[in-house]
Amino acid sequence: MTQPNVAIAVQEPAEHPLPRSGRRRRLRSVSGRRRPAFLRYWPQYLAISPFYILFAVFGLFPVLFSLYLSFHRWSGVGERKFVGLQQYKFLFKDHTFYLSLWNTVLIWAMSTVPMLFASLVLAALLHSVARAKGFYRMAFFIPNVTSVVAMAILFTMLFSSNFGLINVVLHWIHLPTYPWTNRPWGIRISIVALMTWQWVGYNAIIYLAGLQTIPQHLYEAAHLDGAGPIRTFFSITVPLLRPVILFTVVISTITGLQSFTEAQVMTGSNAAVNPNSGGPGQAGLTMVLYFYQQAFSYNDFGYGAAIAWGIFLIVSVFTLINWRLVARKED
Repeated sequence: MTQPNVAIAVQEPAEHPLPRSGRRRRLRSVSGRRRPAFLRYWPQYLAISPFYILFAVFGLFPVLFSLYLSFHRWSGVGERKFVGLQQYKFLFKDHTFYLSLWNTVLIWAMSTVPMLFASLVLAALLHSVARAKGFYRMAFFIPNVTSVVAMAILFTMLFSSNFGLINVVLHWIHLPTYPWTNRPWGIRISIVALMTWQWVGYNAIIYLAGLQTIPQHLYEAAHLDGAGPIRTFFSITVPLLRPVILFTVVISTITGLQSFTEAQVMTGSNAAVNPNSGGPGQAGLTMVLYFYQQAFSYNDFGYGAAIAWGIFLIVSVFTLINWRLVARKED
């Protein structure tokens, strides 16, 4: 008996529809074209755009406009007159600018070296403290966040020639008083004292962070070998903190060469004709203060812009020198 031929239909499984993202990728692969990155990631670009818009308006545009302005004579109103490189030629012959450069470098050298050494010593002492470290950190960091203008007024009162606390203390211990704010070196010393007080705690916190990365067993081994605190400090602490020390030197160089508020506030009351001249003998006239004087006291914005770019080049040269020293030390 023969069985009838029965045709068995085999049903193929239905294709599952691709998800939307998969279809997009398939369409792109078929077409061979991809949308630009800006169109694909426009929500991300839109999210970060406020920073770049504000930077372009308040950062990039003033910098480019100051470069444009340095080739013109302009008093702030009226038409700008193109003068080419005359502003820079006069800058290279300006004796007052070289005096401001000398004052700036001198104040920076007098403040940076003792300030960094004191910061390192404070950090080492704070690192050895077992209790209340948070309180000491806050106390050391407060001067850096305090208003510079307010502290400059306070230091002006401390170093006042007539009723200053410094002269009162000198009189109590039977030492001769000194007219700090009426002498060139007195003005420089008062500015150096303010800058040292302002930045010593900030650098101490940075050094403290570096000290916490040094393995403790190195100090224990040095103690077992009979090394004292001073030998340990110069043989272990200072060499291992060399990258941090060089970082603080570079940062102190950049900030020190741009000092302005300290000199402007502390010497402003000592110049009756021009309050931005740097005091007696122009001893407190820094480069940035000289730029401020030319631009905003004399309304010579073109020459002020040229001074600003001269300051930029000088700071860049000093920074490059420090960077080369850092690279050589690391090698």
